[in-house]
Amino acid sequence: MQPTDPNKFTETAWKAIAQSQDVARRFKNQVLEAEHVAMALLEQEGLAALILTKLAVDIPRFQQQLEAFTNRQAKVLSFDQLYLGRSLDIMLDQAEAARTKWGDEYIAVEHLLIGLAEDDRVGRRLCKTFNIDTPKLEGAIKAVRGSQKVTTQSPEARYNALERYGRDLTQEAKAGKLDPVIGRDEEIRRVVQVLSRRSKNNPVLIGEPGVGKTAIAEGLAQRIINGDVPESLKNRQLISLDIGSLIAGAKYRGEFEDRLRAVLREVTESDGQIVLFIDELHTVVGAGASQQGAMDAGNLLKPMLARGELRCIGATTLDEYRKYIEKDAALERRFQPVLVKQPSVEDTISILRGLKERYELHHGVNITDSALVAAATLSQRYINDRCLPDKAIDLVDEAAAKIKMEITSKPAELEGIDRRLMQLEMEKLSLEGENLAGSITAERLVRIEKEIASLTEKQQILSSKWESEKQLLQDISTLKEEEEQLRVQIEQAERAYDLNKAAQLKYGRLESVQRDREAKE
Repeated sequence: MQPTDPNKFTETAWKAIAQSQDVARRFKNQVLEAEHVAMALLEQEGLAALILTKLAVDIPRFQQQLEAFTNRQAKVLSFDQLYLGRSLDIMLDQAEAARTKWGDEYIAVEHLLIGLAEDDRVGRRLCKTFNIDTPKLEGAIKAVRGSQKVTTQSPEARYNALERYGRDLTQEAKAGKLDPVIGRDEEIRRVVQVLSRRSKNNPVLIGEPGVGKTAIAEGLAQRIINGDVPESLKNRQLISLDIGSLIAGAKYRGEFEDRLRAVLREVTESDGQIVLFIDELHTVVGAGASQQGAMDAGNLLKPMLARGELRCIGATTLDEYRKYIEKDAALERRFQPVLVKQPSVEDTISILRGLKERYELHHGVNITDSALVAAATLSQRYINDRCLPDKAIDLVDEAAAKIKMEITSKPAELEGIDRRLMQLEMEKLSLEGENLAGSITAERLVRIEKEIASLTEKQQILSSKWESEKQLLQDISTLKEEEEQLRVQIEQAERAYDLNKAAQLKYGRLESVQRDREAKE
């Protein structure tokens, strides 16, 4: 098969074939072969690398072996025209056969990989080295593609759509990356209740900005990981949809809807295993409808939401809910509102106490309980255009950042001494340069030298003290980080019922680290 018609290939596949000519010229090979296309595919760092990673292939080593093989081929120092090699012809024929077998409309990157695996010049040898065979390769491709067919020239945007356009909150909760969620039990219980319904099982969190709507979703993810949910939600994945990456780069009309449809298809194919969280729900509902008659995302969601195929948690503000969702009665009745009110000052103090360790760890400073109480009460009293707990958390964060900056920056007294020393050194050089004989100049030089000696001694004492204090805080911060990591490991061991490991960490390493930290504090 001759690679002459770009309309037979997807954009990325054709780009790889075009780039393979540059690869051949770089290696001074006049004949364009399968290895040049393979190297171009891997240099894209796209789908080909992802598929090989699924097969546990060491990509840099794979590339090195390809380069070593290419370097051994005949070199021509100067040439104008490239010739098509037999192995590339066979590779493209095999890719075309794979396209027909899978019912795709265009030759894509994955078809080229299958063609490479069938190439007896270099592909089969490489596959044998890395323990890859055609069934394994096809399995990895199906894992990435899912049930998607290549019906457009840019199908990659629809592969692994959830991984590409979403954040797995349950995975982050398992890794201990989410902040602890204190309180909000009533709201989380209501969300769980709505999700447990047979149909219209889609809660939407409605509340002012900063009241903690996203935190409720994170709290639910933590409960799923801990098994503190009904049977219908156990071992489920909670994935947060990233609207920014979903919309970004959607140049052509319908491209955004294609991406969203791919995400929704993956969610429905999971057969209830995935719960979707859409923050700023109003941005999705109206997206795509750029003109009258255009299909918007809301119309894609409605049938799935009504049938109960899609379990979705939305979050939006009261104003945006009225403006975008209430206006569409069909969409509104598919969502069950869960009102998220601003917490009281007392509840905010509890939330701050729960977050205290995370902020101490990040900033490397100690935060007193009275500071948390003051942050909650003063933010409620004086900041009227924001909501609790967000404004109180911001106060604590800002104050801790200020203290951290003061600790790590040079003290004002030391900076003053440095400036004074510089002035005296310049004055001394000026007087020495004038070579003026006289008692006044000599006396002035003696006084300057005495002051320089005195200030230098003081500078060394203060600098040494500052460095030792900074090092102590750094040591405490490192121990706190280790303590936090050990707690995450203990939780993971307890969830896996590895009680021996949990006990060793809890009563061995953790206690030792805590003793070291307390001794330094």
